[in-house]
Amino acid sequence: MKKHISEKFRNFAIKECKGSSELYETLSISISKDDEILQLASMAREGQPIPNLLFGAVHYLLLKGKNHKLKEYYPSMVEAPSDVEDSFFYFNDFCQQYSGEIITILKEKSVQTNEVRRCAYLFPAFQFVYDIVKKPLALVEIGTSAGLQLLWDQYSYSYGTNQIYGNEESNVHISSKIVGKNRLIMKDSIPPVASRIGVDLQTMDVNNQENYLWLNALIWPNHHERRVLFEKAVHYVKNNTLTLIEGDGVGLLKQLSERISKDYTLCIFHTHVANQMPIEVKTNLLEQVKSIGSDREIFHIYNNIQDSRLHLDYYLNGEESKNVIGETDGHGRWFSWEL
Repeated sequence: MKKHISEKFRNFAIKECKGSSELYETLSISISKDDEILQLASMAREGQPIPNLLFGAVHYLLLKGKNHKLKEYYPSMVEAPSDVEDSFFYFNDFCQQYSGEIITILKEKSVQTNEVRRCAYLFPAFQFVYDIVKKPLALVEIGTSAGLQLLWDQYSYSYGTNQIYGNEESNVHISSKIVGKNRLIMKDSIPPVASRIGVDLQTMDVNNQENYLWLNALIWPNHHERRVLFEKAVHYVKNNTLTLIEGDGVGLLKQLSERISKDYTLCIFHTHVANQMPIEVKTNLLEQVKSIGSDREIFHIYNNIQDSRLHLDYYLNGEESKNVIGETDGHGRWFSWEL
């Protein structure tokens, strides 16, 4: 078990943190070699991304006001953080001192990062869908957390130029880089949205201070722009109508589809959620979409089922079409476009 978790932290350091968070990269490498912290991390519930959850738990306790020298290494806590080279000593001490509270968080909470910048590639994906069907979109997000991505049409976007797309009046402006050979042709129009439903095993009400703090803690300490986007998007959630349902999104999918008029195009989507699903749940999800597609048009935007790439599968008149949109950065900073 420890060897398996050690590998997770090593991979997290190399594949996700390098070039993005020097603090988490340094800590992850040290954790991968430390038996006591690995034992602590093993308390996480099955299926959870363990490094994200452990770092989120520690960050959460710091944000709640734990007075410990570790906070001096967190850019979210101090204006001039200390050199990360010495951070693991204090991280280790913090984990020992507050191990009981950390274990409670690992056993009760989930990684529910609402990464608003992922809407940078969802926006053109939904434009692509609308170009095909020309009908208002009925959104169903699985693993919705607080529902920030359900409001993708309320935000504005830029893709390496001065051109602004989406809602130009929005206070939430998302910038992202398009990589690769293919050029993304954007349109000035915003697809109409008929309804917004989000399902999660544990929905997050941003009006609840504990929920808000946990979502904030999942944002990496040095990612100030992500935090600003999150705070601005929360304002939109508070001022828009969303239907957030607590339950099993895959199990409820058929029932939800029957509640949505066929005058609207059903759009199921989820980003960086399926990696927390057991293989049988992933298989069931794809089978549910196919079953629904035999009776109505349905589009499914997702990643982390077959691979990490972003997929767009759809059924029109019972005919199946499977497509790959491209590669995406986990935090939405860049993506490629293959449609």
